[in-house]
Amino acid sequence: MTSPEAAAGPVLPATTFTIGERDFLADGRPVQLIAGALHYPRIHPGHWRDRIVKARQMGLNAIETYVFWNEHAPTPGEFDTAGRLDLVEFLRIVAQEGMAAIVRPGPYVCAEWDNGGLPAWLTARGVGLRRNEPDYLAAVTDYLRTVYALIEPLQVHRGGPVVLVQIENEYGAYGGDAEYLAALVDLTRECGITVPLTTIDQPDAAMLERGSLPSLHRTASFGARSAERLAVLRRFQPTGPLMCGEFWCGWFDHWGAHHHVTPADAAAEELDTLLGTGASVNIYMVHGGTSFGLTSGANDKGVYQPTVTSYDYDAPLDEAGRPTAKYWAFRDVIARHRPLPDDVPEPAPPAPELTVQLRASAPLRDHAEQLQAWRPAEGDGPATMDDLAHWRGLVFQRVTLSAAAHPRVLRVGEVRDRAWVWFDGRPVGTMARDHRDTALVLPAGGGELLLLVEDQGRVNYGPRLGEAKGLIGPVTVDGAPVHGWESLPVDHEAVAHRARRAAGAHAVTGVRREVAAAGADGPARPEAVAGPDDLVGPVVAHARVELAAPSDLFLDTAGWGKGMAWFNGWPLGRYWSRGPQRTLYVPGPATVAGVNDLVVLELTGARARADFVAGPDLGHTEV
Repeated sequence: MTSPEAAAGPVLPATTFTIGERDFLADGRPVQLIAGALHYPRIHPGHWRDRIVKARQMGLNAIETYVFWNEHAPTPGEFDTAGRLDLVEFLRIVAQEGMAAIVRPGPYVCAEWDNGGLPAWLTARGVGLRRNEPDYLAAVTDYLRTVYALIEPLQVHRGGPVVLVQIENEYGAYGGDAEYLAALVDLTRECGITVPLTTIDQPDAAMLERGSLPSLHRTASFGARSAERLAVLRRFQPTGPLMCGEFWCGWFDHWGAHHHVTPADAAAEELDTLLGTGASVNIYMVHGGTSFGLTSGANDKGVYQPTVTSYDYDAPLDEAGRPTAKYWAFRDVIARHRPLPDDVPEPAPPAPELTVQLRASAPLRDHAEQLQAWRPAEGDGPATMDDLAHWRGLVFQRVTLSAAAHPRVLRVGEVRDRAWVWFDGRPVGTMARDHRDTALVLPAGGGELLLLVEDQGRVNYGPRLGEAKGLIGPVTVDGAPVHGWESLPVDHEAVAHRARRAAGAHAVTGVRREVAAAGADGPARPEAVAGPDDLVGPVVAHARVELAAPSDLFLDTAGWGKGMAWFNGWPLGRYWSRGPQRTLYVPGPATVAGVNDLVVLELTGARARADFVAGPDLGHTEV
């Protein structure tokens, strides 16, 4: 597989990194990469070094990361590298810890990330995705030029940690446009990237054939039957080192399903087999972290399944960065193949346990109407979120219906992904994409028909990549099209910021920008705020949380319905009573000693208190 001289020791320091007849070569010295995946936006920047150090302590000699186009560029012409998006700082810390870096800039990344990392403003244009189509390739070119300008000075020959760069991602599972891949290679080299270029696909003959070019080094992704799958890879990569570019040591979770776990001993045995062949490996994930905010994606293979907020992945380091049994089992395996560092992670103390009262700030509609005005639809039906350039989250839709003496049927072509419905100020019901709901009965009468539509995460894999969000297709009542719609996008980050300001909060973290209040009060609200024991949504609530010192926290969402939360402005992500996830992780660097602010946007109904518990609860596992 690999020459006997290859060593799994340190890759750096080195001034060159190349591919030899059988090995990766660092300054001509055969080396075996033992890498682990860390996604910098899924980790608070205050924890980057901690997670990288613990990966090094486990025995790794390299760190791998994707680059997330849509997170860096939420709008056209923007490229944000502040805070948790500071890729350069992340890679500098990797170098400071004596580790090499593997960068996978996409443009498509999958990663259970919203829209697979592709910007919704791009996919909304109807461009030909992931192929040699002029408009798509022009946008990709602008993006990659920007990313490569950050990466080029950090390559190994420039004294940096970057030793490999990947072209596209799992392309053989999607397409086979060789001209597209060649254009990406040409652009990458034109931008000064000189390190070896790789591709990755599952060890399937068709995927390995379609997903690469002769000039690129193929790697494979799998989590079991290592020897068999390396043999398949070798047929398509006859020279050079073999590499499992993603060694799946765990898996991700969907709302309404179970929490995935894999036995530590079985995963460790597979890792031992891989390393024993001399193959290089990238453990996916060594630490998954959290899909903060609304960054988690979804799958749709006949049934729409949104991904939970936690990206724990049953990884060696759990969501809070604490070593698991799998960490120590992997460390023991790696010790058979390379010397380990003497230092080990310190045990983490339990998180503080406390309870605070949640107090309603205002109904969500009030907040939204103070931030912007309703927008009349330009077409016959309600505008989609993509029509509104509202790429994530929530949007209100309203129209006035004339009175009728009998009940009527509201019908929607497709709901993407969930809609709460009120008529004349009263709740009527909910339509959910995963239940294939498209119709509700409206009571007799007339008045305002109001819908709150939620995007639960854009599909990140397969043919439904890039689809529009909102109410899709005709909207009819008793078969007749409904006209005169108005839309009110909900800027959820601005709503959270406004609720904090109203409560007298001081420090603001995690919000991209200050938002000026605008708009005026609307008509009578269908929402209501209940007494001290309950919150009736959609409503925004606030709590003060006093801490003796900054600390990781675990927010217990049991007793809440569906919504999202922020801590001192840091976007914790979505919660849902459907489970399996029962806690939201609060990273310690987002907390302060003294008074902290918790904001909750509850969409259905919740107890009016927030409990913080000693550790995570990611739900039931498969029986």
